[in-house]
Amino acid sequence: EVQLVESGGGLVQPGGSLRVSCAASGFTFGNYLMAWVRQAPGKGPEWVSAIISGGGSTAYADSVKGRFTISRDSAKNTVYLQMNSLKPEDTAVYYCAASRNIEVVTSTLKYDYWGQGTQVTVSS
Repeated sequence: EVQLVESGGGLVQPGGSLRVSCAASGFTFGNYLMAWVRQAPGKGPEWVSAIISGGGSTAYADSVKGRFTISRDSAKNTVYLQMNSLKPEDTAVYYCAASRNIEVVTSTLKYDYWGQGTQVTVSS
């Protein structure tokens, strides 16, 4: 059974930092592109960041570039999103997703597996 289990969400003040994690199981983690997608209340899903299967290439949405860092640990089958300089507009449910695509894709339709999400709230 494929599982993506996110953790690490919570409440943080503007300007603060948070790291969310996603533990993968049930598929060959090393063969998949991994990504983070977020959805704010009343809005559609927004692709945030992705890292290719080998971990050598990453990509970011303009809205988070320079503030967020994606990484993966193949020994732990886990992908991370380090979020710094958080803003209220970063408030959303953050979902982990996996894709068989070799190269980075930003369309949420290209992702095969999804986690249940973790809430990140940025507020004073």
